[in-house]
Amino acid sequence: MDFDAVNNFGDTRSGGLAGPMGLFIIVLMSIATVLLIRNMNKRLRRLPDSFPDNRAIARDAEVARLEADLARGEGRPARDDADGDRSGVDGAEAAAEVAGVESTDGVAKDGGRGERA
Repeated sequence: MDFDAVNNFGDTRSGGLAGPMGLFIIVLMSIATVLLIRNMNKRLRRLPDSFPDNRAIARDAEVARLEADLARGEGRPARDDADGDRSGVDGAEAAAEVAGVESTDGVAKDGGRGERA
């Protein structure tokens, strides 16, 4: 009995281009990887050794502002969040307004509800 080898793997001629195409894709990806690595190395060399700390910059700015306030001769630093006179009314005008208001021992006439007539 003689057994002949049977090809059960289909037509091998149509897949003959898969090997060279795979090699081409691998070579192309290797070249792209090498170029990317070179580009990233150039960019990393341009970076500074260390970046400034934001808190240190804010602290230095605050110290410079305080020193400028002291150099002006005020003796105490000026506050940015407080206004000198928030109401915009002179002291004499405010006293005249308050003088016309009747007081009932600290209790308002409307029972403390703050309503106006």
